[in-house]
Amino acid sequence: MERAVNGSSADYPAGFVRDYSGYPVNGGVTGPTPMEPVSDPRSLLRPVVPQPAAPANPVDQLIETLRRDFGGPRVLAFANPKGGVHKTTACVLTAATLGSARGKGVLAWDDNELRGTLGLRAGTARHARTVRHLLADLPEVEAAGPHLAERLDEYLRYSADGSFDVLSGDEDPRVARKLDPESVRRILDILTRSHDLICVDTGNNVESPNWLTVLHSCDQLIVTTVPREDAAFSADWMLDLLHEEGLGKLVQEAVTLISCPTPNRTELHDDLVAHFSMRTKRVVVVPYDPALEPGSMIEYSTLHPTTRMGWLRAAAAITEKFLQ
Repeated sequence: MERAVNGSSADYPAGFVRDYSGYPVNGGVTGPTPMEPVSDPRSLLRPVVPQPAAPANPVDQLIETLRRDFGGPRVLAFANPKGGVHKTTACVLTAATLGSARGKGVLAWDDNELRGTLGLRAGTARHARTVRHLLADLPEVEAAGPHLAERLDEYLRYSADGSFDVLSGDEDPRVARKLDPESVRRILDILTRSHDLICVDTGNNVESPNWLTVLHSCDQLIVTTVPREDAAFSADWMLDLLHEEGLGKLVQEAVTLISCPTPNRTELHDDLVAHFSMRTKRVVVVPYDPALEPGSMIEYSTLHPTTRMGWLRAAAAITEKFLQ
């Protein structure tokens, strides 16, 4: 694999295409213009003022940030009780970005109580096992000891490019009844013992035990929305609910992701950025990409370079709190 553009010895992860079109490699900063030769000999006596070095390209910087130690396993919850607000897309692309940067240790869990699609959109289905099968064998998996990762792997699928693992939801809605608070906590315990970062697609029912348990257990909340008033209202209402649940600190430290479903930016974008900047710690707008429109399997490497750059920045914003 070829070396990084800036001369570092670190290899780029598989699936990450180093195409800098669409953004400035040096952050828009140009180097100093060479001075014309001068004939005045007195100029040789003037001290040489060192010029600041051009900053490293932003891709290298962001990948390096995402590869750092986050102080232990972390659970990231992607939430908005309204459907169609890119929860699954955000969960998959964050997992793909983190997995591509880190190389291992990232998992996406479809905790949707009603036939979630994360398993379909994330990639390959090498078997038909889902969270239902893991629940049935939970005591055996928990007792696997040093072989936990190998035992758990029997229930996991892989993403299309192999950058992260997937714990798929089940098509039978009755499985949700088995996802009581204790079972969810036991699953999270297994996942955090075997992986560094767990991205959870939380589903749409804020009153379901699995939804509430994940929100109470997570280390970072990611509010997903699109530039529509009904989607933003739903996210706003959810934040109020979480305050009532005693999760005000989680809300204050949350990151809001605004996904663009069309290439045209509207005034509502700016209104939502301003509004959620007052409600959550960070707001990140991720760009539109036609490859995401069909709602089919997401292949990270086929996304436009600007899209991948947007998700690198989003992943950095999401994990920023773990580096402080």
